[in-house]
Amino acid sequence: MFPVLAILGPRQCGKTTLARTLNADHYFDLENPQDAARLDHPQLALEDLTGLIVIDEIQRKPELFPLLRYLVDQNQNRTVVILGSASRDLIRQSSESLAGRIAYYFLGGFRLQDIGPNNMKTLWMRGGLPRSFLAASDEESGLWRNQYITTFLERDIPQLGITIPARTLRRFWLMLCHYHGQILNYAELGRSFGVSDMTVRKYCDILEGTFMIRILQPWYANIGKRVVKRPKLYLRDSGLFHALLSIENLDQLHSSPKLGASWEGFALEIVCRTLGKEDSDLYFWHTHGGAELDLFWQWGGRNWGVEFKYEDAPKLTRSMQTAIEDLQLAGLWVVYPGKASYALARNIQVVSLADVGPTWNY
Repeated sequence: MFPVLAILGPRQCGKTTLARTLNADHYFDLENPQDAARLDHPQLALEDLTGLIVIDEIQRKPELFPLLRYLVDQNQNRTVVILGSASRDLIRQSSESLAGRIAYYFLGGFRLQDIGPNNMKTLWMRGGLPRSFLAASDEESGLWRNQYITTFLERDIPQLGITIPARTLRRFWLMLCHYHGQILNYAELGRSFGVSDMTVRKYCDILEGTFMIRILQPWYANIGKRVVKRPKLYLRDSGLFHALLSIENLDQLHSSPKLGASWEGFALEIVCRTLGKEDSDLYFWHTHGGAELDLFWQWGGRNWGVEFKYEDAPKLTRSMQTAIEDLQLAGLWVVYPGKASYALARNIQVVSLADVGPTWNY
């Protein structure tokens, strides 16, 4: 449908592996000095090429975007796939130059349906980055994730033109772990870190734009109740979250005070990716009276919601009933780590996380 496709995702999530399966007619990897040199004069290098062209790590040469518009307009026998690891700048730069010509696909590492429900605990502990998940042991996986974090801070962030010291950003990232699954107060976090709230927003933008964290915005409508209007924060990859907290295996995780928050973030990411909706279309809802809904979205002209419970057998709560009534939900799912699925009330269903997949729908 589109002459240009952007595959976006964090470092080492499988973008290049996926692109290599497309059997491109021409492949440029801008981390390869030879390929980068070939594109020093991009129009001369690209204008005579036809078929499928793949350009990996395109954030290294943002000046290519206006040229790509010209090239795809001039020749309909040319399709371009671009890969990148920094979403916000890439989307802004590409949408300015390629409006109506480009589609976006987010790749976030292994999904639950990729590895099967029997491996769910390993996915939770190690995260979805392929090299971490496929490591021979928890020790090797943990070592890889720690090296990944170091490389990300010391090499990838500076290559994006960001001059924040790696040690500073690592301390900030570690501090965010303690806000995982909680309402984010920029001013409070700034006071704790000794910087302004604007600096906190800048650091959060960097980590969100490189797919490290998810900022979930609040949903509020005029329903006569005071609602929270600050966002919630989650680390996208559970394995990186555990590495930052020095949690090395499932035994340590089950004894950690962050167990519930870890599972909520893990389950939320699985559901968000299963829904296939844009991040900007997903919300949470929280009233000052204590009623809350972990995930809210609209589809087909109706409202839907999900609650995440790390419990053996979730029960019906007043908060769920309030969410159904106030948000006029067509359906509310309570996702938990158990195996059985059962109804709690009309339009409220308990669902095992293992059953959340491509066949799970509403």
